[in-house]
Order: sequence, then C-alpha cells, then structure tokens
Amino acid sequence: MTPHPQLNSNGELRHLLTTEGLPRDVLLHILDTAQGFVSFGDREVKKVPLLRGKSVFNLFFENSTRTRTTFEIAAQRLSADVFNLDIQRSSTSKGESLLDTIANLEAMDADIFVVRHAQSGAPYLIAQHVPPHVHVVNAGDGRHAHPTQGLLDMTTIRHYKPDFSALTVAIVGDIVHSRVARSAIHALTTLGVPEVRAVGPKTLVPGDMRPMGVRVCHDIREGLQGADVVMMLRLQNERMSGGLLPSASEFHMMYGLTPERLALAKPDAIVMHPGPINRGVEIDSSVADGAQSVILPQVRFGIAVRMAVLSIIANANA
Repeated sequence: MTPHPQLNSNGELRHLLTTEGLPRDVLLHILDTAQGFVSFGDREVKKVPLLRGKSVFNLFFENSTRTRTTFEIAAQRLSADVFNLDIQRSSTSKGESLLDTIANLEAMDADIFVVRHAQSGAPYLIAQHVPPHVHVVNAGDGRHAHPTQGLLDMTTIRHYKPDFSALTVAIVGDIVHSRVARSAIHALTTLGVPEVRAVGPKTLVPGDMRPMGVRVCHDIREGLQGADVVMMLRLQNERMSGGLLPSASEFHMMYGLTPERLALAKPDAIVMHPGPINRGVEIDSSVADGAQSVILPQVRFGIAVRMAVLSIIANANA
C-alpha cells in the first residue's frame, strides 16, 4: 500500500499539501489547535516557544499579500526564525532548478518550507525530495490546491456556524480555476456538510461535480436560496485562456453578490471571500462591508490556522 504523502507512519501530519484525502480527525485536530491560537492577537505577549530554534523558509514564486504575511506572522508568533526568499533576486531567476534551490536551502538548515508556486504539483515535488525531518506546506499551487485557505475558511465557518452537519454552503464564481474552491470543497465534504453548491456560468464551473458531493447551479437564485454560507470567489483572469466571459460587468450582472441576491440566503447567512476582492465584479461593496460579511475575520483566523499547521507538522515524528 502506497503511504499517504502527507502523513507519517503514525498517521501524523508531516506535510500539508492538500485537503483532499486528509482524514476527518486530522482536519478536526488542525481546527481544534487553531482555536487555541485565535485569541493570541489580543495578548500583550504574542509569542510562544513552540518553534524556537526552527527555521521556516517562505518561498513565494507567485505574488501574495494575505497568505505570505500571515504565514510570516504565524511563524514569528511561534518563535521560529523566518526567512523570506526574494524570488526575483534569487538564483532561480538565473535558471537554477527548483530542487537545486531547495537542496541549497536545506544545507542552510531549513526545517519547514512554505511554498507558493504557479505550477500545480510543485510542493509535492519538493515533499518527495526533502529528508524526513523537513516539512512542506503548500501555500497555493497553480489551479490545484490551497489547503491553509480551505482550513481557515473551515475555522471561520465553524466559529459562526458550529454544526457542519446542518449547513448549506454556496460557492459562487470562477470554480474551474480556483484552488481555493477545490480545497474548501474537499474540507467541507469531509467534515460532513450535507449540501455544497457550486454556482456560476457553465464556462467557469466543472460540468459534473457529483463525484465530489457537490450540486452544480447555473442560476444564482437557485444557488443562494436558503444558504447558510456564501463563499464568493475572485475571477482568475490570469489563469483564463480567453473567451470564458464576455466581460466583468456581465459577470456582475449575472452572478455578482448584491444585497438583493444575498436576501435569498438565510437571514443569518455569512459572506466569505478569500481575497483580493474585485468590488463591483463578484461582490458589491455594500455586501463586502456589510453586517453579514466575515471577510476580515477570515484573515485573523488565517493566522491561527497557519500557527496550528506549522506547530503540528514541526512536532510530527520523522
């Protein structure tokens, strides 16, 4: 039997590469651990020594604001030594291979690599070549996965809607190109959410998502009706080959989240968005800044989730 690429022989989380295939108890362990870190931002001393003496290397081959910054804050709060590789000035810009870059950083006593890369599978490749005491966290790879975003979304949902088994979650927008949607869907279904809806135009939603336990809705009114959670997605224009949308304004007219459309969801529904937000495209400002929006709390929960992931993998046995 092929060993699970993310777990060690004891079933402990060694790498975090995707939410797909992770057991429910592993997901809950991360969420429970994150809960203990949520209030850290309110403390006078915001550090604990869980990663003291460990070196965390942030390797972001794609631009990032929230993910990179919150990983850096998370590692620092755990007392790790944090190194942010400047990709534009690194030897990768001179043609050095990804694995050669990793090997050289290993020689500098790296313990954890946090990797964002435009190519799907890059963090897997790294995880296959690092020694047993080194850990890899996927901070987003191509169109494939963004597991810590999926987990911070689960933490956010759990904070406002504790019973996953009673929820209807609508994920709206560019699902075809969204690694966020993919990671969230795997987590939601594993945690027992009975109704997950993928909402968007036919060009931006995979045709048959029933094997993933997802209901496809091309009519936004149907998709939002009675939802407990509305998760909006950014249009991934940089990943589109053209011709998938007539225009951003037409997308907003058909699928943008307005107050009128939000009223179709439950009165206490929460509105989420992984950022960056395109106001007036996928979401109105009045909704993004409104009483039902939990977009900024998602960022706060992101620090706690990344603290949880880093502390868990660092303490996994080789």
